[in-house]
Amino acid sequence: MSLSSLYGLARPFLFGLDAEHAHEVTLGLLARTQNTPLACAYASARVDDPVTLAGLRFPNRVGLAAGLDKNARCIDAFAAMGFGFVEVGTVTPKPQPGNARPRIFRLPARQALINRLGFNNDGLDAFVANVQRARFRTGQGNRAPMLLGLNIGKNASTPIERAIDDYLLCLDGVYPHADYVVVNVSSPNTANLRSLQSDEALDALLATIVERREVLAAQHGRRVPLFLKIAPDLDEAQVQVIAATLQRHGMDGVIASNTTLSRQAVAGLPHAEEMGGLSGVPVREASNRVIAQFRAALGPGFPIIGVGGIMSGEDAKAKLAAGADVVQMYTGIIYRGPSLVREVAEALRQRSA
Repeated sequence: MSLSSLYGLARPFLFGLDAEHAHEVTLGLLARTQNTPLACAYASARVDDPVTLAGLRFPNRVGLAAGLDKNARCIDAFAAMGFGFVEVGTVTPKPQPGNARPRIFRLPARQALINRLGFNNDGLDAFVANVQRARFRTGQGNRAPMLLGLNIGKNASTPIERAIDDYLLCLDGVYPHADYVVVNVSSPNTANLRSLQSDEALDALLATIVERREVLAAQHGRRVPLFLKIAPDLDEAQVQVIAATLQRHGMDGVIASNTTLSRQAVAGLPHAEEMGGLSGVPVREASNRVIAQFRAALGPGFPIIGVGGIMSGEDAKAKLAAGADVVQMYTGIIYRGPSLVREVAEALRQRSA
């Protein structure tokens, strides 16, 4: 039975559950079955379509976006699905429960989700322990292993003027284990976090993080690339300032984009007015617009990871046409299942052939 058929059978059951409960059930099953014969239920041969960005060789152009596996419990399961790279987190220094439930809402008429999870996670120590247990870098034969991105943030209880302290703690903890590290300043679900995208705040944050990276590079004998994850709710002037700041501080790439606060595309639908970030099809065009603006501002060589509203191979090709080098998915996996990974990877390989 094909992956799409298997997920077609499972989806009605999962969508009959509360969205967060379905998420927990799915991750629990993946965590228990990864590295066992049962992983064949979701495993797929990886499409080879290598590309080099930020000094890293991505085995293909399709990645998992952060947020789906916040505690890094299922890295090997996602590797088995054929992703070229997987990003886990966002992790914060201390464990935190996040916002009150319910906090994830499906909008199936638009293949969308609204979440206000709020960086719920088990904290840095548990996160790093899970990363260390993952086996994806071994047993690959002669094949290049999947890449792993580790996404860092701040605790809700940390005052915004002390946010840098949290990012540095996380950077120190994840650095030895990451292929790349993502600085997340764009979640709408932690109070004042997006203010770190503003001119002076972002300048100070990136200056400090890049300085610490140089210390860690000397300590560990390797220079881990740093990416910044930004919101889609930026105007062109803001994009110009962020692009200049990225280049000034020697950051290695940008991820465009996180979820949106706009509700224009879902107005009138059940749950449309819930607080939180909107993902899926409604964010697709905003993400593509911001990608194109960043590409124009950054020039042809600066790595851009495109994310937002990918439900098909054609959607992914549109991300590359806008200026992205590689793509990530999250909501599309929930609506389409793991077969989407291969569909998108094949579409992008054909485009780049």
